[in-house]
Amino acid sequence: MAAVIAMLEELRGLVPLTTEGTAARFSAQGWTPGGKPRGGVETSWAKNGVGGWIRKSGDGAVSVSFAVWIRDVDASGYFDDVEAAYEQGEQALADFLPEIEGSPLAGHLVAAEQTAADEDEFIRVKKWTLDGRILTAGVIQQDADLPVMVVVALEEPGLA
Repeated sequence: MAAVIAMLEELRGLVPLTTEGTAARFSAQGWTPGGKPRGGVETSWAKNGVGGWIRKSGDGAVSVSFAVWIRDVDASGYFDDVEAAYEQGEQALADFLPEIEGSPLAGHLVAAEQTAADEDEFIRVKKWTLDGRILTAGVIQQDADLPVMVVVALEEPGLA
C-alpha cells in the first residue's frame, strides 16, 4: 500500500485539491491511466494492483479514492459466506491502518467522529481530518452482488 500512502502525501501538498492537479500527481507518481477522462482529465488510475479514482461533485468537492483490497463475488454472483468476506475485509483494513498511522501523515491526522451516514455506508470505518480534508479508510460493499472492498478516500470539502 506504499503507493497509496505516497499519493496521500503528495495530495496533502496540493492546495486546493483539484481534478487537474490530482491527475498530474498520479501521472508523476507512475500510476497508469485507465482511460476514463471526464472534462478532459483522466479520472481512473492503477498501480501495483490498487485502483485510484478522482471525482468532482456538483458542489465542487473533489475526492480521491483508492481500492486497496477487493474480494469479488463468486461465480454464482453472490458470496458463499458474506460474513467471511466482511471478516476478511475487516482484517485487510486492520492490516492497512498502521501503514497510514505510521506514515509521515501521522503528525497531521486528527481523529474524526463517524457520522450516521458512515455507519450506513461502511461495514467498518476510521476517519480523520488531514489539514482540513476528510481522510476515510473503511470496508464497504455497495450492493449485494458487488465486491467487498477496503477503500481509502481523501475529500476536499465543497466550495459551495
